[in-house]
Amino acid sequence: MSQPLRLGIAGLGTVGVGVVRIIRKQAALIEARTGRPVTITAVSARSRDKDRGVTLSGYAWEDDPVALAKRDDVDVFVELMGGDEGPAKDATEAALASGKDVVTANKALLAIHGQALAEQAEAAGCLIRYEAAVAGGIPVIKALTESLAGNEITRVMGVMNGTCNYILTRMEETGNGYNSLFEEAEALGYLEADPNLDVGGIDAAHKLAILSSIAFGTKIDFDGIQLEGIERVAIEDIRAAADMGYKIKLLGVTQKTGRGLEQRMMPCLVPQTSPLGQLDGGTNMVVIEGDAVGQIVLRGAGAGEGPTASAVMADVCDIARGLRGPVFGQPAETLEQTTPASSQRPAPYYLRMALVDKPGALAKIATVLGEAGVSIYRMRQYEHSDTSAPVLIVTHKTSRNALVEALANMDKTGVLAGEPVALRIEEV
Repeated sequence: MSQPLRLGIAGLGTVGVGVVRIIRKQAALIEARTGRPVTITAVSARSRDKDRGVTLSGYAWEDDPVALAKRDDVDVFVELMGGDEGPAKDATEAALASGKDVVTANKALLAIHGQALAEQAEAAGCLIRYEAAVAGGIPVIKALTESLAGNEITRVMGVMNGTCNYILTRMEETGNGYNSLFEEAEALGYLEADPNLDVGGIDAAHKLAILSSIAFGTKIDFDGIQLEGIERVAIEDIRAAADMGYKIKLLGVTQKTGRGLEQRMMPCLVPQTSPLGQLDGGTNMVVIEGDAVGQIVLRGAGAGEGPTASAVMADVCDIARGLRGPVFGQPAETLEQTTPASSQRPAPYYLRMALVDKPGALAKIATVLGEAGVSIYRMRQYEHSDTSAPVLIVTHKTSRNALVEALANMDKTGVLAGEPVALRIEEV
């Protein structure tokens, strides 16, 4: 019989416990599919005494994950602690320095330190596998690094945070505002300990940075992402978008242009009839476009014990089979330094504003848009109050610069009763 692949698991939260359960339940199936047993040698977590619903008495315990990473009876260090600094980073570096392969679900660690860790791993002849770090159970990393390796990728986009998609979906379903649905998501346990990681778009941006590196052969550049969360999306925007055949999503988009690498994670409108427009609840979706394959859509659970543990085990099984390869699809030393670029590709925009209820107000706004070269495609005016009139405009395709100029000049007209809302309408 082949020698077992011995795991050391650091982090016994939802995902770590899920991995333990899969290995116990599917031991025979895993061995049949990989050609060798996969076993757990030792584990590490903050508390030994916590009831996790699984028996851990058969495994050695290390209070220090760095000590776990250095154990001689561990072949693969499975890092499920999270965080871009501290124990997760220290233990991962220790594992690589000890010649061990690493499997991680830690998108923050890779988004911030991915290049340095990839260089360390490849210099030592080690692997870092991280399917579980992006979109939970969706095999998007394997799709990009393996299945689509013969394609020049032209664009990657997707909904990569289930909490934000849940909040936006529930806003439309219930008619309740953002604050109410934020509290609902928090009560259900959907939010991170720091909620801004979710609603501020940071969690999803970490994932986008990883996908960008693989898709376009660039060094990870998390700081180059244009980032905006969903906090400013009002129920009025949800209703108005639906009225015109759109849905609002926190959408990540990355593409390489002649100016550099565009990366943005921000609320956008997408057609209701598109795959992204039909994505409800906490589900994730990644859309990949390549020169040979065209467009493919990957959809599935983006979080949770089962889906994320499944992704961890996919990496473990590949290592057990002896599959090797560079961390980001090509050697780390060949990855290009990126030049961050803001999106200049023309797109239609959604504008919502409240105008002072007086003659000529709308004409002034139309004039400002025209002078900036922004053409109106559709316009609707809703029932107004005694002092202001809500107006909704959808533009023809225009550049971001032209829109910014128009918004700045609107502020000088004296007819705005509040700050306008501007959202890009993404072609899907």
